[in-house]
Order: sequence, then C-alpha cells, then structure tokens
Amino acid sequence: MSRATPAFDRVDAALYVTLILVWGTSWIAIRHQLGEVAPVVSLLWRFVLSAAICFAIALWRRERLGFPVRRHLWFAGAGVLMFSTNFLLFYLAGRHVPTGLLAVVFALASPINLGLSALFFRRPAEVRVLVGAAIGVLGVALLYAPEILGTGFDLAALGGLALALAGTLCFCLGNMASSVIQRAGVSDTAATAWGMGYGALWLLALSLASGAEFAFDWRAPYVISLGWLALGSSVTAFIAYLALIKRIGPARAGFATVLFPVVALAISSVFEDYHWGLLALVGVALVAVGNVVVLGLVGRKAGATGG
Repeated sequence: MSRATPAFDRVDAALYVTLILVWGTSWIAIRHQLGEVAPVVSLLWRFVLSAAICFAIALWRRERLGFPVRRHLWFAGAGVLMFSTNFLLFYLAGRHVPTGLLAVVFALASPINLGLSALFFRRPAEVRVLVGAAIGVLGVALLYAPEILGTGFDLAALGGLALALAGTLCFCLGNMASSVIQRAGVSDTAATAWGMGYGALWLLALSLASGAEFAFDWRAPYVISLGWLALGSSVTAFIAYLALIKRIGPARAGFATVLFPVVALAISSVFEDYHWGLLALVGVALVAVGNVVVLGLVGRKAGATGG
C-alpha cells in the first residue's frame, strides 16, 4: 500500500523559502559572468570554489567523505548532470533565447521530476502535483509573455530552446541520481561536495576540449557575482534543495523552479524598471495557486506522514 505524501512542515518551508530567494537572485549575478570569460570557464571557477567550500564544511563537521567506488559513480553522475552540464546548456541557450522562455522551460522541472520518479523509482504519479505544476508553468509563461511574444523565432532560437530543454532534463536526471545517493544515507553536504567536485572536473575537461582560454575577470562585478553564485546559488541552495528532495520528494521540491522566476521579476522591477501588467499579475496568481496545490498546503491532515 502506498504511503501518504508527507505534510509540508516548518523545516520544509524554511528550506523552500531559502532556495527560492537564493535562486531568485542568481539571474542578476549570472549576467555579470557572461562577457570576457568563456561560459564554460566561468562555470569551472564557480564549481571549483563551491566544491572547496562544501568539502571544508564537511571536514569541519567531521562528516564522512570516504565512499566505495560504486557510490562515486553516482556522485559523478549527479555532478555531470546537475552541477555542470545543465548550467552550461542554459548559458549557451541564453545567447539565442530570451530569459523569460528559459525560465518557462526550467519551470518544467517539477512535472519532469514527477515522470522520472514514476519511471525509475515506481513512485505513483500524483495527479494533484501534476495539475499544480501545470498551473504554475502556465503562470510563469504569462509572467514572461511580453518578452517571449516580442521575440522572433528563427533556427538559432529553436536551437537555443532545444539546449534549454536538454539542460532541464539534465537537471532532473541529476535529481534522480541525488535521490539514489540520499537513499544510501550520504549527508547532503558530502553529496554536494563530491558532486560539485566531479562537476568541476567535467567542466575542466570540456574547457580543454573546446580550447577555451582560462581567463579571469578581476573587476568587482565579476568577482562579487562569482562569490555569490558559488556560496549562495550553489552551496547554500543546493544543500537546501537536496534536503528538500529527501524530505518531500523531487517532484514537489522541483516546484521551486516555478517560484524563483517570480522573485527574479520582483528584483527586476526594482533594479531594471520592470513594469507589472495584467498578464504578469494573473501569472503570479496562477503560480501561487499551483504552489498551494503542489505542496498540499490546504485540504490535508496536519499529521500526514510518509514519503
């Protein structure tokens, strides 16, 4: 008999809010990473720094870092999929596709996670989560409708869209690898450290293969944004995200990808003179409704447990 979906408690809420706020600010920081330094090299610096921070935290907390080879294969899989390739594909897609469409594509992570969980782990697909995710994705699409509709689509744009879809799939497959790692009892910090370490090695290989110059931009915007992306968007956010996957499952945790574009637009309205129209307001309302449905914030008994 299948177990009930876990209730969404205060710890889950704290992790969820942290994740959304941190990832919601990453869009501005990423803009300062694209310029003189090749995207693959900027990502390499980011994950070398992130991995070093995670390993330092794990050592300070005296967490176990030694694992058998089979576990390292899963670490490497998560690193290649979730801590490197998906970011690189989105960076490349951003050259040809408006950021709004990228946000909509990445918002598909929640329903994709739901399908992959059913495929790989025989977790029954919850209609409630799927419906809520669909409502949320529609809301994000309305938020960015003016930007998306105002852009003509040519072959390059379609290629960028394909890259974004591939990046989202990589992220979701990395979520599945992380679920396997967590089932083995590996701590979130150790799993993140090893995953980011292997992700950095993969980015190094890609940099060498592509002939990219190992440059570094010492100007303040690049250095500050790199520090925030490493410490905030990578270390803090991913540890929170892996903890959420463990607590509420990848499908519900993945709904954070629907919410953080709303935070990004809120910040944009302050720093970039973004104006909220009727479609955007309707979009926010749909995202809120989808959030309530996916997380089971209404209509559930407080004592529900399991998962």
